[in-house]
Amino acid sequence: MSKKCELTGKIPMKGHNVSHANNKTKRRFLPNLKKVKFTSELMKRSLKLTVSNAGVRSVDKKGSFDEYLKVVKNKNLSPRLIKLKKGILVKSPFKKKPVAKSA
Repeated sequence: MSKKCELTGKIPMKGHNVSHANNKTKRRFLPNLKKVKFTSELMKRSLKLTVSNAGVRSVDKKGSFDEYLKVVKNKNLSPRLIKLKKGILVKSPFKKKPVAKSA
């Protein structure tokens, strides 16, 4: 199992444990990952994802899983979520129209 968030792309960081005597030993800072079930209203299916706590909060802030996937960048998503995002953008009822800039 990969220790990577499927929504935000968070991965373990490297660092040191520092003792009172300033001895440094290597350690890993792991992201706070949880298995969470998200439902997509547009695709009418649910997914079980490994997500960090920050990822869950981001989805809550946007209001729904579909709304979050519409605005997030593809570089942070896992390959299966990129595929789902394409399907959501096709089925999305409200598409933003490009605004013509007047000089």
